[in-house]
Amino acid sequence: MALTQEEIQNLNRQFKGIPPEEIISWAINHGKKPVVTTNFRPYEVAILHAVTEVDKSIPVIWCDTGYNTPQTYKHAEELIARLGLNVKLYVPKQTSSHRDAVMGIPQIHDPLHQEFTEQVKLEPFRRAMEEHKPDVWFTNLRKGQTAHRDSLDVLSMSKDGVLKVSPFYHWSDTQLDAYLKERQLPNEHKYFDPTKVLANRECGLHT
Repeated sequence: MALTQEEIQNLNRQFKGIPPEEIISWAINHGKKPVVTTNFRPYEVAILHAVTEVDKSIPVIWCDTGYNTPQTYKHAEELIARLGLNVKLYVPKQTSSHRDAVMGIPQIHDPLHQEFTEQVKLEPFRRAMEEHKPDVWFTNLRKGQTAHRDSLDVLSMSKDGVLKVSPFYHWSDTQLDAYLKERQLPNEHKYFDPTKVLANRECGLHT
């Protein structure tokens, strides 16, 4: 979806305080090939529920690193079944067992960490985006998660020119907890991202 930076800024001012479902409906009506990405981390159920309430058939791109916790995999299966998600699964080209034998999970200062992140997250994500070629990309980015995300807003443009839509951008954990409770949606906090090490680091998908 082609929007100028000025148009995005104007829309962000309008969208502040607007219910997520209205933002999602606007984006789907104005876009041609929307997708939503997920890794089933905590609170992902909110964006998955909100988007599929508007468009049940939207492709749900799941780039599974292969290092998720058993709790995350069970949570994912529950949400896939309950919400009827149209999941498009992308995994690394090398199994986690093979990688564990030759590389392991490198620490953040290890020169191999960049290659590890490329293998388990960036390459599968690029492959997914190249295959689906979306013009609208729904995410659950929120203000306060990282310094970089604080510089974004409800709408932002990816480096590849895809309109990123984060309907819950201004929401707090407390507000999301209430959203989930009201709709009796499950959440799961035992989540592990091997590429981040620290919770406030970016993995590279949104930078």
